Amino acid sequence: MANQMMTVADIHQLVIDCFTANGCDIDNAAALARTISFAERDGSASHGLFRLPGYIASLRSGKVDGCAQPTVERISPSVIRVDGKRGYAPLALERGRAALIEAAKENGIAAMALINVHHFAALWVEVEPIAEAGCCAMAFTTYKPAVVPAGAKQPLFGTNPMCFGWPRGDQPPMVFDQASASMARGEVMIAARDGHDVPLGTGVDADGNPTTEPQKIIDGGALLPFGGHKGSTIAMMIELLVAGLTGMDFSFEAQKNDNNDGGPPNGGEFMLAIDPNRFGDADNWLQHSESFLERLAGMEGAHMPGNRRYANRAKSAAEGIAVSDALLASCREFLKPAD
Repeated sequence: MANQMMTVADIHQLVIDCFTANGCDIDNAAALARTISFAERDGSASHGLFRLPGYIASLRSGKVDGCAQPTVERISPSVIRVDGKRGYAPLALERGRAALIEAAKENGIAAMALINVHHFAALWVEVEPIAEAGCCAMAFTTYKPAVVPAGAKQPLFGTNPMCFGWPRGDQPPMVFDQASASMARGEVMIAARDGHDVPLGTGVDADGNPTTEPQKIIDGGALLPFGGHKGSTIAMMIELLVAGLTGMDFSFEAQKNDNNDGGPPNGGEFMLAIDPNRFGDADNWLQHSESFLERLAGMEGAHMPGNRRYANRAKSAAEGIAVSDALLASCREFLKPAD
């Protein structure tokens, strides 16, 4: 497969051009471009240009307002609510971030509820800036039913990702982002596209039988939660935090209310920010936590979350980003408005 080397700026501009050609204003297009180009930069192919068709489909169907202007409201000293006005999540997140950080630094802890947003991105893009600002951060969101609860036969949960970020002073923050499913649905879709099997335990076919064929998981099948009932209860928790607290749709409700154009449904997101300086160990928390993280990093074979992403980021800066000719050609088709 032939590739073309691109810079982050190249991808950023391509995405802006595609979105503005299909009804986005520049504010929304630029926020989306940051999200997609950063995913490509850091090696997260399943959340980069691969997602462009779904984004554009939801613009062309009219489901998403590409010119939405989110509103930010501080409804209590430590709770922020951002109404995305039926737009994509990236601009709403960017608009609400400063208020969340400010509330966390005033009160020690703060929460942000995003409502009426269409979320289609990786969570680490959203959590990393909060951790860079010195706060511990968490984020959760839902989707449409794609995961079978432990012991059941039919999907009820979304892939329901969770993300955690920890500030590390002058070093890049430690950030992990993972689905509560056995594998992110985007990774299964890429495996199907590229003709690869997935590990046994990833999902089931339409009859509820275990399968390693990604297309069978996509076509009427479902993913399994990671860790059996433990992943299942985490997925349940995320449904309640994201939909139960905010009043937005649970995953099964999003399925009923969505037009199934291939883009993300309308829904919510829940975020937490914690200022470690306000928890009684202001003089020592960083040094103390660094001693733990350094011990972890020094263990043979141990995985330090985020290291691969940061390595990919450095490589992209030095060598560029390889984008397949086929993917690039399909993206450039979106430079032409729909007939």
